Amino acid sequence: MTTLTIVIVSYNACAHLEKCLESLAASPPSTPHQIIVVDNASPDASVAIVRDRWPAVTVIAQPTNVGFAAANNAAIRSSESELVLLLNNDTIVPPGAIDALVVRLLARPDVAIAGPRLVDGKGRPELSFGRMISPFNELRQKLTLALYRRGVGTVSRWIERETRREQLVDWVSGACLLVRRADAEAAGLLDERYFLYTEDVDFCAAIRAMGRHVLFTPAAHVVHLGGQSRATIPSAVNRAYRRSQLAFYEKHHPHWAPVLRAYLRVKGEFPK
Repeated sequence: MTTLTIVIVSYNACAHLEKCLESLAASPPSTPHQIIVVDNASPDASVAIVRDRWPAVTVIAQPTNVGFAAANNAAIRSSESELVLLLNNDTIVPPGAIDALVVRLLARPDVAIAGPRLVDGKGRPELSFGRMISPFNELRQKLTLALYRRGVGTVSRWIERETRREQLVDWVSGACLLVRRADAEAAGLLDERYFLYTEDVDFCAAIRAMGRHVLFTPAAHVVHLGGQSRATIPSAVNRAYRRSQLAFYEKHHPHWAPVLRAYLRVKGEFPK
């Protein structure tokens, strides 16, 4: 019986996708699993390459680019495993990482979602969890990351310390997110109004609204190389981000949505 389904959504990022699948093939999880790649109508050769090199991997080839949330939902609906791992195509999974994440999730019956410590290609930790998005929490997160990128020592030490501590959080990054199927289905899966970005925070919020918990754990770490899809079409991705941001505020903070719309118009970033 398959305990775990690993879902990898990809768009026009064949090189990253191959490295991700290579890492899984080199040290496959001992947890009985299947891998599903959902391709969002990539113009590159992703589908053909995956089918040729990894015939055991199930490929769902979407006729159009339906976005991250809808693509993940398609894979979840097509599978039946107890656990589902949402995994970005721009990740490299070290040996034992997925098994460690599964162990920590199953050790906590009160926890529905678990996320690992994410590090970049140089081993620097990412701030891949946080408080529920709000104007003030979003500003705090962005300022923290800006100082971190500039190498401010106190911020770097704080992030290093926080990412070494297992804790219950409001959300973990969808770059690597393990969820119990029963909880995912009870929450209605991912909200497909989000084409790209904030769907992970929204999903975690739906889980927490049911009285369930979200766990960040450094017991597992995964390398996150950064978005290839974003690098290939940055303007389109920025528009998608702004649309998702607006949708998120309209859903969770409707009194702030008009302020955000006005701000984006002033900046010339209102999505059309």
